[in-house]
Amino acid sequence: MTALPPDFPRDAVLEAAMAAADVARSVVLPFFRRGVRADDKGDASPVTMADRTAERTIRAVLSERLPGFGLMGEEFGLEGADCPYRWVIDPIDGTRAFITGRPTFGTLIALLHNDVPLLGLIDQPVTGERWVGLRGAPTRYLSTLPGTPATRTCAHVAAAELSCTAPEILDAPHRPGFESLARAVKRTSWGGDCYAYGLLALGQIDIIAECTMKIWDWAALVPIVEGAGGRMTDWSGRPLRADGDGTVLAVGDGCLLPSVTALLSMPAI
Repeated sequence: MTALPPDFPRDAVLEAAMAAADVARSVVLPFFRRGVRADDKGDASPVTMADRTAERTIRAVLSERLPGFGLMGEEFGLEGADCPYRWVIDPIDGTRAFITGRPTFGTLIALLHNDVPLLGLIDQPVTGERWVGLRGAPTRYLSTLPGTPATRTCAHVAAAELSCTAPEILDAPHRPGFESLARAVKRTSWGGDCYAYGLLALGQIDIIAECTMKIWDWAALVPIVEGAGGRMTDWSGRPLRADGDGTVLAVGDGCLLPSVTALLSMPAI
């Protein structure tokens, strides 16, 4: 695991991320279950006024507190492309869940250094849950709900709980591999978006396998899952990269990784 850079402003970064999540929560909650209008973006995913307002707010907080850092957000693109430190933001990960009134969406805030995720935050405004991961440190879970940030032991695929956000995100080349994995596990559950990764970090889920993921979908999740004892890679077991193939795999028990990647690589029957 890569160590934190020697110039990493740990306290300032944590304070900025927490402040941005606090403000985003106050922006997002008034829109929840209020019949907000949803548009379709170029990739046909819905986007709402809540997404745009939350991202503008997050950007403003982070820029004010750490003005020398770059910023990338799902809604408004990249600023400061040459900065080694870059925030990556998804104001509402799980917009479909949000616009249908399900509290399984979340705000994602990540900080990368030379494209390596150092900090990740998931905030669920409705339930009041927050996960904070920092490379090299244990994941923190801030909530009044029960839960301890530690993945559970699950050495065998046959005993594993598998999760994926929706069948629609499984593109044709990767669907046979997912179906092979789904046949091998104990149970498969659908739905969850970023919230499922928070549950994996609490030891409730063992495997998450998804496709067509962008960097803002996964960057914040890596320090959280790994800080709770899990692993995150692509479906081949390689480190996640912004220019990767869009596959994302999370396992709570690293012992699962060889078996799961082998199943995901299997061709159609």
